[in-house]
Parts: sequence; C-alpha cells; structure tokens
Amino acid sequence: MALCLGTPRADAAELLMFEQKGCPYCARFDAEIAPDYPDSRSGRIAPLRRVDIFDDRTGGYDEVQPAVFTPTFVLVDGAGREVGRLEGYPGRKYFYSEIEPMLERLPASEKRQTTGRVP
Repeated sequence: MALCLGTPRADAAELLMFEQKGCPYCARFDAEIAPDYPDSRSGRIAPLRRVDIFDDRTGGYDEVQPAVFTPTFVLVDGAGREVGRLEGYPGRKYFYSEIEPMLERLPASEKRQTTGRVP
C-alpha cells in the first residue's frame, strides 16, 4: 500500500483516500478497486489521491472535515469544498454505487471525462 501525501489540487475534483499502514480494508480496496479506478468513469472525473491519515486528516483543504477512520473517501470539488464522504470500504459490489451519487453533486464543468472503460 502506497502511503503518500499529495498536494491539493485547486482546479478540479478529486477523491481523497485517507489510509494508514496495516489497514485491512485499505488493502482490500487496493486489491479490488485501485487497479481499475483511474480508467473508471469515477476515476476520470475525480482522480484518487491517497493521504496518510497520520500526516494530514484534511488532505490540505481548509473546508474538509478531519477524517477519523480508515479508509475514508472524501470527494472535493475544484474549489476545495467537501462534496461528500464515504467512511469505510463497502467492498467491490457497493463501492461505485456509493461514490457515483457524490459525483452527481459536482458542478457540470467538473464532470470532465476521457474515453475509457466504465466498470
């Protein structure tokens, strides 16, 4: 599991994943979703940025409520505002059905997509 702290992006939506070393649900996400996420519709709209919860609980955004559990997925818009969050990993069957409604709350201008496979 890669534990890195990226730099907040101010120009587009992103999905923050707060994680920690040894988190079994983070490992399940890594095995089941992470390999295909960048090519998914969700990944094209909101790229994943991993944040070690012990380094930063807000992902560098002032308007994000601090994450407490791992994994916690927080969707932020291009202005750095929290749009929605998913605490915990519900498994492959339910992950996208939990993330998609959050993506629908983004402004139309932020729902950019490229071609690719949609899970």
